[in-house]
Amino acid sequence: MAAPRHGGRPLLGFRATQEHVSVCPFGPEAVDAVRGRLTGFDLSKGAVRSTADRPLPEGVVADLVRHRPAGITG
Repeated sequence: MAAPRHGGRPLLGFRATQEHVSVCPFGPEAVDAVRGRLTGFDLSKGAVRSTADRPLPEGVVADLVRHRPAGITG
């Protein structure tokens, strides 16, 4: 899983398959923070999945980063 880093720690993980792209913020807090804006998307405790036909709404990735657990501060 590709994951850009901040302070030496993974910020968000990204994984692409033939069916979807997963964005993983490494904690349920971030997913819960944007859950209300993702009706109809495939969500789990630690991932948000979208497709090329239905990309994530604008600003969701930025909000996932903002709500990333405090453990990323380096």
